[in-house]
Amino acid sequence: MKTVGKLATLAIAIFLFAGCSDKQPESNKPALYWYQQIVASINRFDLDSAGDYYSSLKSEHFRSPLIPEATLIMAINHMENEEYLLANFYLDEYIKRFGNSDNIEFIRFLKLKANYMAFSVPNRDQKLLLDTIDRAKDYTSTMKSSVFIYHADSILGTLKVANANMNQEIAKLYKKKEKEKAYQLYNQRSEMIDDESIEIEDPDVFWLRALFE
Repeated sequence: MKTVGKLATLAIAIFLFAGCSDKQPESNKPALYWYQQIVASINRFDLDSAGDYYSSLKSEHFRSPLIPEATLIMAINHMENEEYLLANFYLDEYIKRFGNSDNIEFIRFLKLKANYMAFSVPNRDQKLLLDTIDRAKDYTSTMKSSVFIYHADSILGTLKVANANMNQEIAKLYKKKEKEKAYQLYNQRSEMIDDESIEIEDPDVFWLRALFE
């Protein structure tokens, strides 16, 4: 009976080991396989798995012609999923490896739009706002012939209004705390818009979110 028990235990161990061996990580697949897995994962709204498959594609087929498109697909889908830091990661990767005179204005506009869209969700901050204003100014001054120039101008105008409104709110806070110097500083900043056609109105409670929606 003891022998039968030992054999049964051994059989179970072999079965479990065989089952585990079937679940080893995939590797050494054609580039098209990894690309198809990226697309399938995105269609399932599983961006984590898509990112893993993208890493496999890049590590096993670094020079594959499928990588530029896969990189752009990852960036755009992270934007749609409101994951703007990850979107910028893939856009930076695209610019570094595949940026050229034919696509740079589009990719730079996507980076600008990713930062812009970040303000429609919680946890926005003024540093990001100011950085995005600088990015928008740079785009509108260096990409004047871009087909996206009017969109970039509109983004820049909205960002300026948002920054002025944010400074107004900060100024009001310092005024309540009777910190006159800080109040004067931020009140002055709230008036620093170089487009006189833009009027600043007192914002509602959800003013900043409304600007970007």
